[in-house]
Amino acid sequence: MSIFQSMDTTGSALTAQRLRMDTISSNMANVDTTRAKQVDGKWVPYTRKTVTLVPKGNSFSNFLNKAVGSDQTVGNGVKVASINEDTKTPYKLVYDPTNPDANEDGYVQAPNIDPLKEMVNLISATRSYEANVTVFNANKSMLSKALEIGK
Repeated sequence: MSIFQSMDTTGSALTAQRLRMDTISSNMANVDTTRAKQVDGKWVPYTRKTVTLVPKGNSFSNFLNKAVGSDQTVGNGVKVASINEDTKTPYKLVYDPTNPDANEDGYVQAPNIDPLKEMVNLISATRSYEANVTVFNANKSMLSKALEIGK
């Protein structure tokens, strides 16, 4: 195990949470975007995006170490598996007959973004990011103190 493995683990978490915050910010910025892309010649609203995180370390050496019973690793961090569009949540219908995107009944398809849900996710990502910064700084301090012992 490397002396810097814990910093690598924390660094991967910082990168992942930063991407999660960026994705949430993109969702919030497009909460009113009714013309995000064209599908079959018709404009569709912006679709909410989510980030899927998975643990790192599904390498052959990890499986081999587990099989022989000498698994000494404590974790390898996280990585972003994918950024997906939320196709399960339907678009909102907003009554606005003056909007050029309104259908014949006066309804406009709005993005499937719930600002309250996005803010909760943003707070969660921010707290995770802050916790990982604290872990990184504590690790840096411990390594610095360990180097001072040798003086």
